[in-house]
Amino acid sequence: MRHTYLLLSAMLLAGCASSTPNYDARFGDAVRQARQAMVLNPAPAPGSVPIGTLDGKVAREAAERYHETYKAPPRPVNVINIGGVAGESGGR
Repeated sequence: MRHTYLLLSAMLLAGCASSTPNYDARFGDAVRQARQAMVLNPAPAPGSVPIGTLDGKVAREAAERYHETYKAPPRPVNVINIGGVAGESGGR
């Protein structure tokens, strides 16, 4: 009978053992990879042009085009009448 208790207690303790060492070893890798992917150029070559820079004329024109989109926004789309003809009455 004593052997049965030892076997039962060993089985119960085995159920409490951690089963995630493989998961824990790689915990946070996805976050580290995503953060590394957001770095443009951590060690640029000497004399190279920085990534994402614009000259003054291009930057000014881009800003003007951006501001123009708010002066005359596009017409809203009527999503309720998709597939139908505008002004069509239901009864014929």
